[in-house]
Amino acid sequence: MFELANKRILLGVSGGIAAYKSADLVRRLRDAGAEVRVAMTAGATQFITPLTLQALSGQPVRTAVFDAEAEAAMGHIELARWADAVLIAPASANTLARLAQGLADDLLSTLCLATRAPLLVAPAMNQVMWEHPATQTNLALLRERGVHICGPGVGGQACGEFGPGRMLEPMELVAAVATLFSSGALAGLQVLITAGPTREPIDPVRFISNRSSGKMGYAVAVAAVEAGARVTLVSGPVALSPPEHVECIHVDTAAEMHAVVMARVQSSDLFIAAAAVADYRPQTVAEHKLKKQAAALQLGLQRTPDILAEVAALHPAPFTVGFAAETERLAEHARGKRMAKSLDMVAANLVNLPGQGFEADENALTLYWEGGECGLPRMSKTQLARELIAQIALRYQAKQQHQSGAADRHAEDTA
Repeated sequence: MFELANKRILLGVSGGIAAYKSADLVRRLRDAGAEVRVAMTAGATQFITPLTLQALSGQPVRTAVFDAEAEAAMGHIELARWADAVLIAPASANTLARLAQGLADDLLSTLCLATRAPLLVAPAMNQVMWEHPATQTNLALLRERGVHICGPGVGGQACGEFGPGRMLEPMELVAAVATLFSSGALAGLQVLITAGPTREPIDPVRFISNRSSGKMGYAVAVAAVEAGARVTLVSGPVALSPPEHVECIHVDTAAEMHAVVMARVQSSDLFIAAAAVADYRPQTVAEHKLKKQAAALQLGLQRTPDILAEVAALHPAPFTVGFAAETERLAEHARGKRMAKSLDMVAANLVNLPGQGFEADENALTLYWEGGECGLPRMSKTQLARELIAQIALRYQAKQQHQSGAADRHAEDTA
């Protein structure tokens, strides 16, 4: 069974007799765990009704850019940002040509220009149309841009001819989509991740905390699973469901998170500290609720354990990644944090920009490591987590190769 749990798939349906297969494709994607939304071209509605696909997807089907109700909130942009992947099946010759030319004259072509999600197309057309030089030129251009071409198959066609041009079967397309999320970059590795805030009690009803929602850390956990890792997620209190195939351990305080991490980290290959751990906790915790009496209240605070620094100081230490949530001088503070705590990598972001950072569904990161850095532009936290995991995998492998080379040279020197 292909695994698409928690994935959001935007299915584009263009005009062609193969559109009848899209109904089964929606069902198969949902059976694999995906949430599916559908956008249809005008031609597609001549072969299959939007009502059919709405009933199967459980979501309204979009057919036009200028849908007054949806566009009141820029619905086409929202839908483009929502998707983890866009699959066009069937993709007609006309649709491929419009994608190649970058047109945005209907909903589906507009969505493809407005999304950063990976795009897959499943061509379906007459064999002569498929083999035409114009179609092949368009396909070559789309491949250069990173579009995944799925098929077509070879067989009998609705026109009575035999040859290439059949849309792949629904389960073949589900497999192609699932492959997008299974890089294997961390195959066999044990990854320990922290996420969310901590709560440091003042009394039985009050606590010190922060605005972390845990969305980024949870997305990183999912991305690590997709990359083949065995993942343990140590989560502070959040309003999120535990990800599939992740061991999730819930804690409240920094001390509890510290205890769980230190008990698990020795068996971990990578440690990713995405949690926003409280830096301070009350020196004393009142046994009963503090009553409002004086005009001012003084609260004595003491430092909480520095989990990230303690993990990085271990011998041997896992590959250690920290997060730096900043409001100014991003590069300076992030580089300083990496150096001060001897981290392998820091993922830094500005949290005072509208629409990204704490509690938002989007974010942007700049990654810093010894001798290098790279920026990951603003995108959904789900997509951003995949990009982050890909970069972590590259740096982890580079470090392993360096250490292996150093060990070999030491062995030669002492032989």
